[in-house]
Amino acid sequence: MTEGIVIDLGTKAVMLALYIAGPLLIFGLIAGLLVAVFQAVTSIQEMTLTFIPKILAVILAMVLFGNWMMQMTKDFTVDLLMNLPNYVR
Repeated sequence: MTEGIVIDLGTKAVMLALYIAGPLLIFGLIAGLLVAVFQAVTSIQEMTLTFIPKILAVILAMVLFGNWMMQMTKDFTVDLLMNLPNYVR
């Protein structure tokens, strides 16, 4: 296994992690911003108020993008296992 192959696999793995985590993080960020605006407008400064909407937003993102995330993970794994004999040389 050459250095180029290792770097390529590492790059693909990091990109897959970013693609999978992206929708979850974006939904959590949007929910956090909306709650922060709500807290600023109403002057409610309860720290625990942000957790439930963020959790619900991430669960919603998992429901909406779950099949896509599983498909990307499966494709990466199948590609990795199919090319395993090439990596061992």
